[in-house]
Amino acid sequence: MSSQIIQTDEAPAAIGPYAQAVSCNGFLFCSGQIGLDPASGQVVDGGVERQAEQVMSNLEAVLRAGGSSWGQVIKTTIYLASMDDFAAVNTVYAHYLGDHRPARATVAAAGLPKGVLVEIEAVAACAQG
Repeated sequence: MSSQIIQTDEAPAAIGPYAQAVSCNGFLFCSGQIGLDPASGQVVDGGVERQAEQVMSNLEAVLRAGGSSWGQVIKTTIYLASMDDFAAVNTVYAHYLGDHRPARATVAAAGLPKGVLVEIEAVAACAQG
């Protein structure tokens, strides 16, 4: 088994001892992304919809760096600070995925890093690793 750490400056640097993503045996395992602006490292303003947009943009950059795309995503997990935000996040998520429909779980989390409202992780097929 060979694996490769994936890192891009187009997404926020990891805020702990983990990689943005790891490619292994044709799969890309993307760590959870939160609504951090890659340039400032700060949580974006504007509520859950704006955070979800930044999360999806960050994940898109990691997918691209790993030789993948939204169309190759197999599974996502969405973590919400409140299930009241499900519909708003779902709308942003659907915009990025278009007609593609990966498997997905959505769970309420008691607390997310930096007090954000949403975090999303993904597993995708890729050509690397």
